[in-house]
Amino acid sequence: MKEQSLRKLQQEMDSLTFRNQQLAKRVELLQEELTAMEAKGKKNKKSSDSPPQLRQDQQNVFDEDLQKKIEENERLHMQFFEADEQHKQIETELRKRLAVLERETSEHQAVVNSLTQKYTETVEKLQNDKAKLEVKSQALEREAKDCRLRTEECQEQLKTLHTDLSSKLADCTGIIQEKIPFNDTKCCHLSGLNVLPHNRRRQLKARDIAGQALAFLQDLVASLLNFHTYMEQRVQIFPIDSAIDTISPLNQKFSQHLHENAVYVRPLEEGMIHLFESITEDTVTILETAVQLKEFSDHLTSYTCFLNKILPYQLKSLEEECESSTCTSALMSKNMELHKDFKQMTVMFKKVQTYISLLALPSTRPEVLPPSNFSAVFTQLAAAFHGLHDVMKDLSKHYSQKSTLEQELPTATEKLRTTNECILSSVVALTSVTGKIATYFSNNLDFFTASASSGTKEGVRALNPLTAECMLQYKKKAASFVKSLKKPCPESVPYKEALANRRILLSSTESREGLAQQVLQSQEKITKLEQEKEHWMLEAQLAKIKLEKENQRIADLESQLQGALSGQTVLSDVTLELIPSGSKTVDRREDPATGELRDTVRSASLIGMVTFSNAETSDESLEGLIKNHYMGRIAELTTQLQIADSKSVHFYAECRALVKRLNLAEKSREVLTENLKLANQNISRLQDELSTTKRSYEDQLSMMSDHLCSMNETLSKQKEEIDTLKMSAKGTVKKNKSR
Repeated sequence: MKEQSLRKLQQEMDSLTFRNQQLAKRVELLQEELTAMEAKGKKNKKSSDSPPQLRQDQQNVFDEDLQKKIEENERLHMQFFEADEQHKQIETELRKRLAVLERETSEHQAVVNSLTQKYTETVEKLQNDKAKLEVKSQALEREAKDCRLRTEECQEQLKTLHTDLSSKLADCTGIIQEKIPFNDTKCCHLSGLNVLPHNRRRQLKARDIAGQALAFLQDLVASLLNFHTYMEQRVQIFPIDSAIDTISPLNQKFSQHLHENAVYVRPLEEGMIHLFESITEDTVTILETAVQLKEFSDHLTSYTCFLNKILPYQLKSLEEECESSTCTSALMSKNMELHKDFKQMTVMFKKVQTYISLLALPSTRPEVLPPSNFSAVFTQLAAAFHGLHDVMKDLSKHYSQKSTLEQELPTATEKLRTTNECILSSVVALTSVTGKIATYFSNNLDFFTASASSGTKEGVRALNPLTAECMLQYKKKAASFVKSLKKPCPESVPYKEALANRRILLSSTESREGLAQQVLQSQEKITKLEQEKEHWMLEAQLAKIKLEKENQRIADLESQLQGALSGQTVLSDVTLELIPSGSKTVDRREDPATGELRDTVRSASLIGMVTFSNAETSDESLEGLIKNHYMGRIAELTTQLQIADSKSVHFYAECRALVKRLNLAEKSREVLTENLKLANQNISRLQDELSTTKRSYEDQLSMMSDHLCSMNETLSKQKEEIDTLKMSAKGTVKKNKSR
């Protein structure tokens, strides 16, 4: 297509140049004719009788027309030359681009051919691998069928074992139900002599709950310390700043008492830590055995006394603030509300201390608080914690409002504002902690009431420390007995060695060698164990045979003494009795050397045949023959079993290795398939680019050809115009001649 279009353009260019040459020749001829006509006109001028003015006008008209035609022809020549130059430039550019694109196309085609060849080889290789894998998969399917058959057999064996074990379980259950003695629990005072079981799960839960209580109490202690310390700072700076003037004696005494708060607050945490450490897995934690609860109760009592001691000073300090000149009516009302809140806080702490003291009594004086009242005390303690939380909420609310009002006072200093914010943050922390303690106690109230005394099927009864100690002693004895029953665990394979063994199993060759060594070792162990088993079974059979022979001999001797039997040998009868009926044959033959009759006995069984004679064998030789025969047969069967086991293990290892190879081949096939898809996409993309490039070139060539056609049309029109002018010029010349 490109060569044809180029040839067409070349022909058109040739035709255009030819026409231009013809036009140039015609123009020259016209000019010559014009000069000739001018010369003739001059001659005719002289001879003609027409007026000279008319001839001159006609000559001017012709000159003007001719001049216009010449100018137009010159302009057309210039346009044609410019178009020709532009066409040649575009043609050279297009030829260069065409050469570059052809070179790129050849390179792309070479790349496409190489990729096609490469992926064709890859596809063939994958097809070969697929065929091999299909053969392997068929082999694996056959082996899987064999494995299914084996699993069905194993399931049948499992069913039989399950039925046997279920029957044995039923027998054991019946024996347990029949043989366990009946415990009469009608009389509670007699049941009190029983040693209760140790509940390890309850102990772990009790330790967990005590840990939560310790965390909450530590937060409460930190908040109380901050509250009392910041209250001491407030007393030092309001209503009179101690750095400027002397504070009142009441506030001085109040500040001294507040300064001692750590002496009463920190022992609470220590007592709770001791209580938490006393609750372990190997103890029995109830109210009767919780001796450390008494220590915590004493510390809480001392702190309650501290609150009672500072309460009057607290209230008097508030009244003194109300009497100051800067106190407004709103601030006075808030001080009165705080007056009530501090009283309520002390009352609620006293109530909590009272109930905790009651709970500490069973460990020291169990007769004071009966077990039936434990649940009521715990319930009231939970209500007291909720009441303390409500009081702290009111205190936080009222103190927040008071601090807001004090900040608006003109005499409020920055130190006072900072101290109020610290007191408010400590009060908010106290509110949060008391809320958590109340929620925690309510959630675990059932556990506290159930754990207060030892709960048994006979009823709820008290457990004194002596009974608890006896329970722990029996628990230790039971644990030591169970520990003595446990056999030491066999040595396990180390983790690094197990990882190394797994890596070895991943490779087929190493896994075969390792499995073969393991199979040989296990077969040797199995052989030894089976030989020992058969040896002892034969020993038992021989001992049984000896016992039967001795019994038979005793019977024969008794019969001989009675004179019932005579002249018969004991050995043949005893030997024949030892062989099972239906599997022995006796042949009487005459010895050619001595002429005596001999009894030959042949014993046939499932594992072989033994032949012996009563005249040649004694008891020991008979036992030796039987023993040797059975031992040989057992060894032969053991070797066959070992060979079968080794083959099965070898086939299993081969199957695993083949499955792993199959998985690897599938993964590689997927990767190659994705690469092939990408290559096909690249090929299609290059083909699309090539087609678009061809299409653009064809469009450009068609546009050039259209442009050349339009130029030819303009040239032909110009040629026609020149012809018409020439004809008109000839007509005018003829008219002039005729005139």
